[in-house]
Amino acid sequence: MSLPVLDVVHQLLLTANEPTMSFDLMSMWRSMGPFAKFIGIVLAIMSVWSLAVAVERMVTYSRAGAASRKFAIELATLLPAGKLKEAVELAHSKHYSKGYLARVLGMGLEEYRHGLESHQKHGGAQEIGQFDVVAAVNRAIDRGTLRTITDMRRGLGSLATIGSTAPFVGLLGTVAGIITAFQAMAATGSGGLGSVSAGISEALVTTAFGLLVAIPAVMFFNYFTNRVEEIMVDVNDSTTELVDFIIKEGR
Repeated sequence: MSLPVLDVVHQLLLTANEPTMSFDLMSMWRSMGPFAKFIGIVLAIMSVWSLAVAVERMVTYSRAGAASRKFAIELATLLPAGKLKEAVELAHSKHYSKGYLARVLGMGLEEYRHGLESHQKHGGAQEIGQFDVVAAVNRAIDRGTLRTITDMRRGLGSLATIGSTAPFVGLLGTVAGIITAFQAMAATGSGGLGSVSAGISEALVTTAFGLLVAIPAVMFFNYFTNRVEEIMVDVNDSTTELVDFIIKEGR
């Protein structure tokens, strides 16, 4: 048998002995090492967490927006009629407690009512010093705004963390998988392209998974950040209107 024929037969035998790689998810999962599987489980937990936060924030913002719109409509009819007590009770009612406007304006209205009662009880500002009802209302509004916006931002930090760290977690699995593939190649002495490509393809799965986790998390974070900014604008507009109303009505 001639030398070229022997070389061809030898190459065919090497190719037949190289491991074959199936690229469906289950086969790739079974062929992954323990560390790569651990990275995959971590990324799965991060993905579930980010989706749970996204769904919870969507529901929260939807309910808060609907409650705030209804509260603003009813409050616009109570204040001009001088029904301050009813306005405070409306803000603290269970039906509107989820709305961000009810939380903030409710604190301002309650402080305004207490200020008026204090003035009436003590006979005017001369007997209670330099107490200013409008300044007290502004401080109450600031406290309510800070608490409400903080609550609206709850969970966004976890989305930002997942979006920024998931690619690096996947990359860690890829680096470990490539190291394992080259160590196995060095131990067996097999230098065929099939053995190397199989190990590298298994390792790159974690990077792809990390990107699949990170991209939606970043998109959700940017979307919810814009929603919070819109809520802040709505709150600021409503609070300034309330303060203007109080000033016009008299301290």
